[in-house]
Amino acid sequence: MPTAKEKKEEVKSHFKRLRSELRTIHLAVTDELKMPEADKIKELMQQMELLLSIIDPKSKKNKKK
Repeated sequence: MPTAKEKKEEVKSHFKRLRSELRTIHLAVTDELKMPEADKIKELMQQMELLLSIIDPKSKKNKKK
């Protein structure tokens, strides 16, 4: 069972990774007028779901209902 500090660090690292990837996509869309690949969006959505399950483990159970 991870401690609160470990959980916080894990969440922070997920946020940093997501923010970086979203920034890259944003720059591609605004500067190059290039839409992101659908697979990239799906991957980011899965990472967000993982982050949500770390923050609130009960949310995954509620989603299935």
